[in-house]
Amino acid sequence: MKQMLSILACLLCLHAPAQQQGKTENVILVTLDGYRWQELFGGPQKKIYKTKKYTKDLATIKSQYWDADPVKSRAKLMPFMWGTIAKNGQVYGNKKLHNKVTLTNGYKFSYPGYNEILTGWGDRRVNSNDYPDNPNSNIFDFLKTKGFDGKMFCAGTWDAFPRIINTKRNGVPVFVNMKAEANGGIHINGVNIDEWHTTIPPHNPYAKTDTFTYKFAKEYIQRYHPRFSFIGFDETDDFAHGGEYDAYLGTAHTLDAYIQDLWGFVQSDPQYKDKTTIIVTCDHGRGDIPKLEWRHHGRVMGAEYIWIAAMGPGIEALGEINTKEHLHQNQIAATIAALLGCEYKPDHYAGAPIRSLTGQK
Repeated sequence: MKQMLSILACLLCLHAPAQQQGKTENVILVTLDGYRWQELFGGPQKKIYKTKKYTKDLATIKSQYWDADPVKSRAKLMPFMWGTIAKNGQVYGNKKLHNKVTLTNGYKFSYPGYNEILTGWGDRRVNSNDYPDNPNSNIFDFLKTKGFDGKMFCAGTWDAFPRIINTKRNGVPVFVNMKAEANGGIHINGVNIDEWHTTIPPHNPYAKTDTFTYKFAKEYIQRYHPRFSFIGFDETDDFAHGGEYDAYLGTAHTLDAYIQDLWGFVQSDPQYKDKTTIIVTCDHGRGDIPKLEWRHHGRVMGAEYIWIAAMGPGIEALGEINTKEHLHQNQIAATIAALLGCEYKPDHYAGAPIRSLTGQK
């Protein structure tokens, strides 16, 4: 009888989902600046792409990303998000299913949003994208006191990240604004970015600067194996502000492929394999009126709605969350800390961890 029970236990372990095994030892946070929940959960929005001034290449949108079924359409647009992250993790923020994720900062633009993500506090004083070095302690400051010093980094397309993270205070390496026009054998932390000029996918004219951000981030992670990494992409926001809907969608599709590529490396590396959680989110949403407001945020109604996706060891595979629930952006910092085995206790207010992601009851 004992032998049979032992065999049964082994079989159950073999068939247990991979994300239920092991423990998170590393976290990678990825943000897609200003990427709307409407496209994430519903694919290309007809009321926008049928407006000619927003779409130069309607044929590509319809052939590559669109389907009459929004579930199929979103999977065409972001196949890794829906084929892997949702399948093996959790995705929050589909407002149509009454599952909401919102900001608490009230400003609905980038610096306040990233401050809220990284500090857990929608500080009303942080009210400008030109705000100076962030006075609020953040997840980097906190993890530095927990043995993560020298094991964290950020790579971003937006040059405000050094101020947001306050690298002057905590010494976290923050690499930003690696423009595609950089040349002459430029080296950053030993990484030669000049050789990347010819590696931007020729079939995709979008996410050019984000491509440099990604390639640098991946190489840094491969070389130095940080335990907490933050990659901040930006060009979804740039193209949306410019009213270039096809470029906005093309960038999202490219960034989804980069996240897939990064996860492929993670699962091939002994230090990261089955010990790493990835969290993907955005700093703010956008409006929903097709004639103008989808392009903008800030004072625009609806830009407070965002989304959060995550997968990793210990995160139950619940997929798209379709229950009535209301989460907040200020919960992300505490969730990262909890996944890494710490209780987030900064010197200011912070939101609580997301229980369903951290296994807390």
